[in-house]
Amino acid sequence: MAHAPHPSTAQQTILAVLALGALLTACEPARVADRPAGGPIAGWPHYGNDPGGMRYSPLTQITKENVRDLAVAWTYRTGDVPRKQQLAAFEATPILVGRTLYLSTPFNRVIALDAETGAERWTYDPRIDLSVRYSDFTSRGVAAWEDAQRRPADPCARRIFHATNDARLLALDAATGAPCADFGTAGQLDLSRGVGKRHAYEYGVSSAPVVLNDLVVVGSKVADNQRIDAPSGVVRAYDARTGSLRWAWDPLPPGVSTRPAPPAAGQPGFQLGTANAWAPLSVDPQRNLIVVPTGNTAPDYWAAARHGSDFYSSSVVALDGTTGTVVWHFQTVHHDVWDYDVPAQPALVTVRRDGTDIPAVAQATKMGHVFLLRRDTGTPLFPVEERPVPQTTVPGEETAPTQPFPVAPPSVAQHGLSADEAWGVTPVDRAWCRRRIAAMRSEGIFTPPSLEGTVVMPGNAGGTNWGSAAFDPGRHLLLVNSSNLPFVVRLVPRDRFEQEKAANPGVEFAPQLGTPYGLARYTLLSPLGIPCSAPPWGTLAAIDVSAGTIRWQVPLGTLRDIMPVPIPLAWGTPNLGGPSVTAAGVVFIGAAMDNYLRAFDIDTGAELWKGRLPAGGQATPMTYRLAEDGRQYVVIAAGGHGRGGTTLGDSVVAFALP
Repeated sequence: MAHAPHPSTAQQTILAVLALGALLTACEPARVADRPAGGPIAGWPHYGNDPGGMRYSPLTQITKENVRDLAVAWTYRTGDVPRKQQLAAFEATPILVGRTLYLSTPFNRVIALDAETGAERWTYDPRIDLSVRYSDFTSRGVAAWEDAQRRPADPCARRIFHATNDARLLALDAATGAPCADFGTAGQLDLSRGVGKRHAYEYGVSSAPVVLNDLVVVGSKVADNQRIDAPSGVVRAYDARTGSLRWAWDPLPPGVSTRPAPPAAGQPGFQLGTANAWAPLSVDPQRNLIVVPTGNTAPDYWAAARHGSDFYSSSVVALDGTTGTVVWHFQTVHHDVWDYDVPAQPALVTVRRDGTDIPAVAQATKMGHVFLLRRDTGTPLFPVEERPVPQTTVPGEETAPTQPFPVAPPSVAQHGLSADEAWGVTPVDRAWCRRRIAAMRSEGIFTPPSLEGTVVMPGNAGGTNWGSAAFDPGRHLLLVNSSNLPFVVRLVPRDRFEQEKAANPGVEFAPQLGTPYGLARYTLLSPLGIPCSAPPWGTLAAIDVSAGTIRWQVPLGTLRDIMPVPIPLAWGTPNLGGPSVTAAGVVFIGAAMDNYLRAFDIDTGAELWKGRLPAGGQATPMTYRLAEDGRQYVVIAAGGHGRGGTTLGDSVVAFALP
């Protein structure tokens, strides 16, 4: 037979390359070969991505079909590994500005990372006192601001603002991490000025500041249930260049006077014990609004001495961004004695009704209620009914006769727990739970605290907490995760408080000084350490905000990492952290008490993927895609939650497609 001619060296090279290419194409899984290379470029410039906290990204590279191929792209270790006795929680969501990620640790170190590789660019340590026993060490993030009056190369032309556990507001140069010398005193402000006398652990900031025009606005966290004359809950706006006070909103209605703190140098003395704003704030630049979720007036479980100071308590309040004056407010709980403060960032969304788009505020709450309010007036978009609720039997107290219930959408959390609804793994522990519930007050949601003990369901940690909601504007779906966990609350007469505290070391006690009663509070668990309510103990839901209906609701989390034996029972777990959502219809969430980041199908609620984390993911994930890099990244802080008992660590983990 005739022989074929031998190829030249150049031809051999070309043939080899073609053969290798064919081999790689044949071996590569089809789903990876189909990974979109284009799509939009998108960052994450604010804590909730947009100033109104929708947690929505237009990115489409990671789809429902290829999300199962996500793998770890890089991991960064902060070095701030908390100890259990410090009750620390890594709750931060990074922001992306340019090609740099900025985040904060539980101990308030600010870190800048290369967004493509995770390499450290700079760190800044404000050196808070780690020996102080704060209610918890936590920090949810930072804010960025561009100074239009400076050239990009000038020092502090771009600033990173961060507020600390020990009540300082920092301004740092985004390029170097150096303090901005022209802001306050050497780059920082003392936020404790004017708020009254405080213990070191009692007053600080846990949520990221927000920026509107040339103002940086900050709320505060105040330790719960310590005393009636707790530090003020004032919300303040400072000049982003100089740090000078531009306005202060003291959450007290006109004509009501309680206990003003003595003035501080250059600042007034703000009212003591008022509702604070510890959760993330939202900004509507178009309407010049700061939307504030308020906490409860001090102390949480005894309200007889408030004398009108809870007028703005447990409310959503819209402030004029220029003056700090109240534009409107809506109260979610009247005369709150359940620690049902508004914990979630108000989501500034759009509700479509009869073909018209209505700017709205979607406010998720600890009760599992979601209130949908007109953004310009605060009036409800769905009817809100004032329904009669159980009344107090405690001498000296007086509770509100009714509470507001939205007719739509339905609650995403269970309301109340009767003895007949008691649950257990075995008949023995179920019977124990039934007896315990029957011995206490348990008449549904808003059963007030009592001397014999009250079952509060959901408790002060649920339904929705600081993780907040996410909103898909194309589908008009609001994603809300919720916890279902019963608590017991009991008021303890002052003369028996210390004795009972010493006799019950496993119960949380708080003094509520200035009132006739201290507080005892604990999770209602069976002798097996399992909640006395039936699972799921944590869920993720999609709410159609236009129809006011729940599209779907599924369990969130397994018992794998909280059981002595790692059994992955999909009963849902209590959760802290929130969701984010993309235009591709993929919902990302950690939050549960197992060490996973999950992806869900926004249309069905089906779990599409889960990626293992080195520690608890009690934080809200973010996503971005850089112009020079074709990959879409999903990033979450995985450092666990000391109070929640999840695995502790110090990792920031980025996932991407291969």
